[in-house]
Formats: sequence, C-alpha cells, structure tokens
Amino acid sequence: MVVNETRVIAARLRLNKSTGGSAEVFLLEPIGDGSWQALIRPARRLKPGTVLTGGPNDALRVVIGPRLSAGRNRVEVDLAGRELADAADAGVGETPLPPYIETQLQDAERYQTVFANRPGSVAAPTAGLHLTTDLLAAIAAKGAEVHHIDLVVGLDTFRPVIVDNLDDHVMHSEQYTVSQQTMDACTSARRVVAVGTTTTRALESAATTGELSGRTDIFIQRGYEWKIVDLLLTNFHMPKSTLLVMIDAFVGPRWRDIYVAALASDYRFLSFGDAMLLNRLSLKGSA
Repeated sequence: MVVNETRVIAARLRLNKSTGGSAEVFLLEPIGDGSWQALIRPARRLKPGTVLTGGPNDALRVVIGPRLSAGRNRVEVDLAGRELADAADAGVGETPLPPYIETQLQDAERYQTVFANRPGSVAAPTAGLHLTTDLLAAIAAKGAEVHHIDLVVGLDTFRPVIVDNLDDHVMHSEQYTVSQQTMDACTSARRVVAVGTTTTRALESAATTGELSGRTDIFIQRGYEWKIVDLLLTNFHMPKSTLLVMIDAFVGPRWRDIYVAALASDYRFLSFGDAMLLNRLSLKGSA
C-alpha cells in the first residue's frame, strides 16, 4: 500500500492594505527567493507593488508582484524569518478548505492525513483521510507493507475539463518524489494498492519516465498502459474532472454502474465523502 505523505500548508492569508481595506492571498506554489505563485483578491485593486500586512504586530508582509498566466500573480512573502509552515501558528494563515466547506474547521488537523509529513500542498490527498493509525497498523499486521510518496497537490488538480476532445485538455503540472525504496517495493510486490489519485499519478509518472522525482503533467485516460497500480482507493469525484477520467481508464465503462450505485445509496462525494476500492481492468478486459 502506498500513501501520499504531503501536508497541507496554511496557504490562505488574510491581510490588510495600508489604507485599511482587507485582502486575501492564496499561495499556490513557491517560485524561489521568497516568491510564490498566488491568487489574490480583490485582484483588480491590488496592483503590482502593493504591500499587504497581517498577523500579530503585522508579522507577515506580502508584496504583490507582476501578473502571471491563468489569473495568478507573483508575490513576495516575508514572515519575519519564519517558515511558511509556521504561518498558522503565527496567526496569519488558514488551512485552504475547499469552497463547498463553508465554515472553518475547529481542528485543522481534520484536513490532514495521519501520515502527513512534507508541507507543500494546498489541498489534501483526500483518499488518505479514510486511514487512521489503528487501521494502518491492522493493514501492516495482515502482512502488507505501507510505503510513502510525496506529490504536492495544487488547485489545478480539480480544474474541470472544458474541451470536447480530451487530447486538447492542458494538464496541470505537480512536483512529486518517489523514493527508490518505495519503487523497489512496488516492482517486487504481488499487488500494489495506491491510496488516492495523487499517489497513482506519482507512481505511474515515475514508472513511465524513469525519473523518481520531478514535475509531472501525466494525463491518465482510457488506453493508458498501467505499470504499477493494481488497486486504487479513491473518493467519489465530480463530473468533467480529470480524476474521473482516470477512474474510467482504471476500471473501464463500469465506473458508471459504480456511480449509479453510489448515488442510489446516498454516498457522499468530495473531500469528506465516501471511498471505493477499485480493481484495475485487466489487459484482457475483465475486472
């Protein structure tokens, strides 16, 4: 069994302008030298060079930089020498919950997996939320090895497919790392269970490219030749998503029957929803 040990960062920053107005910066990915790709609001009123501050004693300082593609800006972040991972503790950052969760969680750890370790993601690898330390121990007691990868989850993971031809969809790029130990365990295992689509992308990217780390824009769709993953634990996904396209590639057209059963049984979708354990469609076409 392979899990994604990425940890969600306090990427939503509530800030103030020098004029007293409020602003929000949603950090997406570091660029380097304290700079990040970010979404900003109100975008039209935050011109390059605008300085925003927040937190106790204005400990956080953000300078709006030039506009980038896809409605993003470059921003410079200064947390008075502290790491961004400490932003929540410094009282300046919030866990970036999905928009359909309308109230902030009283315990932000509910949006972290029990094995979350490497800060960097702006969304949780939600299939991992189904696993507890007791359940992982029980799985190990049954003889299964539990290994880890790291794939940094970005907002583009959930970007809907808006083209008629899937080949025209521009896939997002994400940073991943698969250790040699994890890859060796997968290649020698009788079966590999991937916990989540992010874990699946990391494993299949490493196997496809031969690179254990880097950036991946792999778009797994019907016809893909699977190399590592045999079973997939995943949540129920929304229509017109690349995640659902991956499920179609994994189990074939029977995914529709699975979703019909889920809807008839009032299963929950998305982050805190239910999960399914899928057997990969064999090369001969049988499930």
